[in-house]
Amino acid sequence: MSRVATQSAVVSSDDEQLVLVDSDDRVLGTRSKSLCHDGAGVLHRAFSLFVFNRTGELLIQQRHASKRLWPLYWSNSCCSHPRAGEAIDDAVGRRLQQELGLTAPLSYIYKFEYTAPFGDLGTEHELCSVYAGVATAEPIVNATEIADWRWIAPAALDRELADAPQRFTPWFKLEWTALHTDHRTALSRILST
Repeated sequence: MSRVATQSAVVSSDDEQLVLVDSDDRVLGTRSKSLCHDGAGVLHRAFSLFVFNRTGELLIQQRHASKRLWPLYWSNSCCSHPRAGEAIDDAVGRRLQQELGLTAPLSYIYKFEYTAPFGDLGTEHELCSVYAGVATAEPIVNATEIADWRWIAPAALDRELADAPQRFTPWFKLEWTALHTDHRTALSRILST
């Protein structure tokens, strides 16, 4: 770990029920996380969160070695799934607390659909809502979810993504690019408040 403060609560399982949706985000039912990621994957609702500090650095995390998909890859601050019947804004705040021990004002930026296979181990097929916010405290990371973490300046992250893209999750690369092209104004507004 990059820092000593950790927590260790188990906050997810392969049995948890994910919300199945169509491309227009209409709910179609639920299915276990494990089954959603089998084979070519089943489209489900998800979210990604980008947490910055007051100096504009982004908190990135290395996914835990026990993750089925992309273990030990570097990714955005937090990503997960809302529970059945849970508002996505509530799910984002819940997971920020569970994974990083943080609370922060969070803003929705955009939503997109993607598919990313991970060899023969499964596939992410998500309709993902992307949020960002600024934290004023240091995280208390959940060691059952996160192998390592660090703050990184955007320019340094751009260099790492260019030099070693294979070290990062596919959704993180897509989202980071979109935040700096299509959603630059929204991100600047969040960082300036």
